Amino acid sequence: MKTLYKTKYLELKSAPSPDGSFDWVYAHRPNTSCKYADAVIIAAFLHIHNEESIIFIETKRPAIYAEEKAETCLELPAGLIGDVRNDEDIISAAQTELIEETGYKAEKINLLMDNISASAGCLSETLAYVRADIYDIKQVSEPLSDNGVIVKHHIVPLKELNNWILRQRDEGKSISSQALACLYLALK
Repeated sequence: MKTLYKTKYLELKSAPSPDGSFDWVYAHRPNTSCKYADAVIIAAFLHIHNEESIIFIETKRPAIYAEEKAETCLELPAGLIGDVRNDEDIISAAQTELIEETGYKAEKINLLMDNISASAGCLSETLAYVRADIYDIKQVSEPLSDNGVIVKHHIVPLKELNNWILRQRDEGKSISSQALACLYLALK
């Protein structure tokens, strides 16, 4: 394996293809510390008057709008594990990212699954999915915009989820596959 290009958060690498006939090029996260997950995706459930709602973030991702796929993307709160603290685990990373991106602190966080390939043909990145339950619906801090990437927050009642996602797609927004997969596990 060799590094072709390197930035703080992403490297472009190559490795021999399975049959050795060519070099396979892929992206790699160089600054994560958890063996089974480079990033955590958080299905955050707000419990409001005995009704569950899910927090989505709407992002403006250069890879999506530069290629004219969509202006924005709907995602769940997420972030790298160990990019700031080398000893960070999945649950503590989830709590940190949840507070940073939404302003809410979860009373309970459960690991749903880890070592999930994000896109094995293009990335070495693996993910962990967690469910976070928030009962105290008062924000503990102002959410960060992540350098302008996060443009809006959506609190969607669970009973409206399917129709809401379809409406957002019909409006031309991209929907994160990681968000859909994490929600699938969180709602089981």
